Amino acid sequence: MRLFREKEWLFSLLVISLALWLIFLGNSPLRDWDEGTYAIVAREIYRTGNWLYPTIQGEPFLLKPPLMQWLIAWCYHLGGVQELTTRLPGAVLTALGVPLLYLVGRLAFNQSLPALFAALVYLTMLPVVRHGRLAMLDGMTICFFLLLLFCLLKARQNQKYALGVGFCLGLIILTKGTIVLLLGAIATLFMLADRQLALLKSPYLWVGIVLGNAPAIAWYTTQWQHYGNTFLEVHFQAQAFDRLLQPVEGNSGPVWYYLLELLKYGFPWLLFLPGGLYLAWKKRHNTWGSLVMLGTIIYLGTISLMRTKLPWYVMPLYPFLALAIGANLSEIWQNRHFRVRSWTIFLAIIYIAGLGGCVYFFLKKEPILIVMSIVLTISMGIAAWLIKQRDRNFIPVLFSGMYLVLALLMSSQSWIWELNEAFPVKPVAQLIRANVSPGTQIYTSFAYGRPSLDFYSDCKVTAATVPILQKMLSNKSYLLLDNEALQQINLTGSKIIGAANGFTLLNKN
Repeated sequence: MRLFREKEWLFSLLVISLALWLIFLGNSPLRDWDEGTYAIVAREIYRTGNWLYPTIQGEPFLLKPPLMQWLIAWCYHLGGVQELTTRLPGAVLTALGVPLLYLVGRLAFNQSLPALFAALVYLTMLPVVRHGRLAMLDGMTICFFLLLLFCLLKARQNQKYALGVGFCLGLIILTKGTIVLLLGAIATLFMLADRQLALLKSPYLWVGIVLGNAPAIAWYTTQWQHYGNTFLEVHFQAQAFDRLLQPVEGNSGPVWYYLLELLKYGFPWLLFLPGGLYLAWKKRHNTWGSLVMLGTIIYLGTISLMRTKLPWYVMPLYPFLALAIGANLSEIWQNRHFRVRSWTIFLAIIYIAGLGGCVYFFLKKEPILIVMSIVLTISMGIAAWLIKQRDRNFIPVLFSGMYLVLALLMSSQSWIWELNEAFPVKPVAQLIRANVSPGTQIYTSFAYGRPSLDFYSDCKVTAATVPILQKMLSNKSYLLLDNEALQQINLTGSKIIGAANGFTLLNKN
């Protein structure tokens, strides 16, 4: 009966996770930078069959390992080149992280309730859902790391599971390269803290490490042999070690940068995080407490000290926070310890924000987001009222409310809000595709190049200054100019091909 219940929970978590991550997955254009870049690389793999040496616009792609691009290219073979197939591998693997976190929690807590709460918290965290639906590497990396932790914990009962540890390390390397050093260090220190010293002598662990890492080692070796030191300089120096010591491409921030990220997007679960971390500290000698404390301190400390700061670097922290919050919610559910005043005030603030969202989205005429704001307002209001009544059922109300809020957000075309930061690429790309041969070099007056525009136009669109644009026009190159640049360039003898979204495509007549 107990086994059947475990399978029920796992199946239910899998279904609701896949539903949230896959709903209207292809309803928005690809985002700069990672999505557009990986889509171009995967499309070139799909077209050329060159799986071993990926390229971007015909040039070697040395920035990242190839597992994500391989999976996307495989999806292109199955379902064609489109947004859905581009995002599908990352979304499915991120969704698998929810039942995996439940399994990890079940073994770490040795109880079902805190494990279930932790999985539901992870399921309803906005950054986890949103970034996991994008064609980015973080959700995949977390999925493989959670599988690694599951194998590590199961190896206490059966050492054969230690084989999986090595294979997961290999998958992490093929997904995101050198992050394996940080995640591997966390796993090793956790194994020592959990007193699994005997596992270090297990042949299953070392056979798994050798076999599991063999494909990654083979790929890295072939790249080094093919490209020489250029591969090492780009892949390791520029993409990994430089980011530790200096801001890359201006992406800097203070030491508390990621604490601000948690404050911005951690609601409403942030309310229960201090209590969860306090419990983890009290239970730091237990399996779950040591896992949460080691993971949180080592990972958050490392990324906070890095000079390069990007919002998605914080993603692998969320499973540890979800475990801490799940433990606190379980304590509240079982012992009914309420902080009525502070919790009510916090939820009342979100309630007011929901009301403001109703008005704002009504003015913007966004019906789905209006409904989303209404659901947020109602669920926060009910939860606040239940807390005042000291009714523990505020917990399932928060879970169901946040799930519906996220489902509605993902059903809209606003879940990738960064698309509003620059011009829509699809109309401009359509103009280019209708008039220019694939692979053509185009120069634009826009401030920077956009991989998403390159992907949709099937051309290489490079940003350039006005003098260079004038020179390229004389060389009979295609130009894509905004209205301001159009007035500054001498168009004598040029031919205007068409216009879209404030951009004009032209070349020498």
